[in-house]
Amino acid sequence: MKKLPSAARQSSIRERFAEGPGVSVAELAREFGVSEMTIRRDLAALEGKAHIQRTHGGAMLTERMMLEFDYRNRREMNQAAKRAIALEAAKLVKAGDRLILDNGTTTLALASLLRDRQDITVVTPSLAVASELQHAPGVEVILLGGVIRHGSPDLTGPVTEHSLEMFAVDYAFQGADGIGPDGSIYNSDLRLARVDQMMRRVAKRSCLLADDTKIGQTALARSGSLADFDFFITNTGASRDALRRFSKLRAKIITV
Repeated sequence: MKKLPSAARQSSIRERFAEGPGVSVAELAREFGVSEMTIRRDLAALEGKAHIQRTHGGAMLTERMMLEFDYRNRREMNQAAKRAIALEAAKLVKAGDRLILDNGTTTLALASLLRDRQDITVVTPSLAVASELQHAPGVEVILLGGVIRHGSPDLTGPVTEHSLEMFAVDYAFQGADGIGPDGSIYNSDLRLARVDQMMRRVAKRSCLLADDTKIGQTALARSGSLADFDFFITNTGASRDALRRFSKLRAKIITV
């Protein structure tokens, strides 16, 4: 294969470790067509950036980098559906609105569409959403306090719940880890379920953003029901039978 510049090779090596542990220096040298000494220098550079930790004969990603790749993979799953849902949700937002955006990856897609908006306020427990909007001149970003949740770039816990009590917003935009057959909304973390409930309590209107893969799924904690939402935006891959059942609940269903 054509030899890569060191920066590109190191990036590829990092991606290689994301696929799984157990890659040796010798294997990497053969794969990239360079000497083992060159690979060791690459590994030393990546270790210096805290991207990997070296082991006998090889290396593995640090916990921080494993979390980064895991979050990126979740963000990229069903990307087209998430963007379509986010585009529809963005139509609800107008100048002067105050919003809460939760930590979902579809909500993050919505945040990216709001960067050019003027005179809106976004309250969020998500470090990723805050990062997405931090340089948006027309968006005031309020990052809630709380405990950083292990394995994800977001804040949760009693401090987050208490912080939410300070606000009154026009819309709460939320994701879900699952939507049961009866329209129950599920979250994999009990603390996040409590935060989601509080978000809806301080919002005039609430909107659930969830693609078809979440329908029919359950998780640890039930955080509410579609009857608690004003809008449910999903993609056209959603089961017609499920949507027919959900139509009896309060939420207006929008498919894109």
